[in-house]
Amino acid sequence: RNNTNMYSGSALRVVESCLVTPSDETPREGLWLSALDLVLANRGHTPLVHVYSASDDAAADGFFNVAKLKKSMAKALVPFYPLAGRLGADRDGRIQIDCNGEGALFVVARSDRTVEDFSGPTPSSELTKLFCPRVQPSSIMLAAQVTFLKCGGVVLGTAVHHAAVDGSSAFHFIGTWARYCRDGQGAVIELPCHDRALLRARSPPAIHPETVSMFCSKLSMHEHESSVLATKVITISGDQLYALKRHCGGASTFCAVSALVWQCVCIARQLDPDATTRMNFPVDIRHRLKPRLPGRYFGNGVVNVFATAAVKDVVSETLASVASRVKATTEQLDDELLRSAVDYFETEAAKGGRPEDRGNLPETELRMNSWFHLPIYDANFGWGKPRVMTRAETARGGWVYVMAGCGDGNARVLISLEAATLKRFERALAVCRVQTGIVHTRL
Repeated sequence: RNNTNMYSGSALRVVESCLVTPSDETPREGLWLSALDLVLANRGHTPLVHVYSASDDAAADGFFNVAKLKKSMAKALVPFYPLAGRLGADRDGRIQIDCNGEGALFVVARSDRTVEDFSGPTPSSELTKLFCPRVQPSSIMLAAQVTFLKCGGVVLGTAVHHAAVDGSSAFHFIGTWARYCRDGQGAVIELPCHDRALLRARSPPAIHPETVSMFCSKLSMHEHESSVLATKVITISGDQLYALKRHCGGASTFCAVSALVWQCVCIARQLDPDATTRMNFPVDIRHRLKPRLPGRYFGNGVVNVFATAAVKDVVSETLASVASRVKATTEQLDDELLRSAVDYFETEAAKGGRPEDRGNLPETELRMNSWFHLPIYDANFGWGKPRVMTRAETARGGWVYVMAGCGDGNARVLISLEAATLKRFERALAVCRVQTGIVHTRL
């Protein structure tokens, strides 16, 4: 199918759209989804982009050779066969993945943009519209779009359904696809584990009283009709990150950056000091359960937890104290509490589930997502690593993503807030820089 689409004066010409099917036979079955999969199913597809500069050996090997990309994707879809299926339902109406081998959507396009236009891209709806495939029908589990730029560079846009995977599993697939493309028959890969029954609820369920408050608190998302949402990318250098972690008493990258962001957001929002503020964040439970899940468990292996405090405490405490609040929340996550959370989500699914609200978080809430230790730059298809990788769109106020730079030790913080609040957030960061001498922001 060929067509031309225009966005903000930039032409995007789709030159090919097809389905890539697994290169060998794969199981034909309905894949049961755990309660953790069902919790995230309503989020749909996660749009990601990898930006590549033209390779020096492009002429010899054909920079981002389409035939080679398709062949390697077909090979990767054999072990990752659920991604070649379709979202469906079993006889009882429970959502499942119909592993039918119909294939992943593969799109080739051309744009008059250049790599320099996206040297440090800010997530936006335009980025998604230009470089991420339009997934039709929506039951498709995986879609990819290769866009050749005017300068010779390439943008790889992917969209994987959240019912199928979390971030760890998504990058596991992308990394495997890249290795097959780069190394051919010599590719060394780690096979995924598809046994989602490892996260099956207990019978009977045993739900502890603290489970709901810690994992399952309802967020009242809402739209700010009279305000404008703005997104910024903030860079913290490796040296500054080291100093920040030391300032926070040797805290992890996530705890230290979360403490900094939580404190500055509370200041920027000008909240009532006596109000309660919560920071919620996903935690990978693969290694927290007993026995542990396989390291390459393929699916959603995360639960959301809440760190709660009075606004006046988050604003007035040292960053080390705020970071310790975040750490203390994760330290409570033992096997019994996590199994209790799975039991709770399963009982909710049996009732028909809770559809996820759209819109922005209330001003007392903050969402921190850490992709810092995920292999987001492993997508070397044989023509070099991406110069930048990012989520294509963050359209929710109060959502933050912490990501690594490309091999430079930096941390990149993607934050979306109301425009006026974001300006005050920048000022709060500047004050923190003066007071501590640890943080430099590049906006």
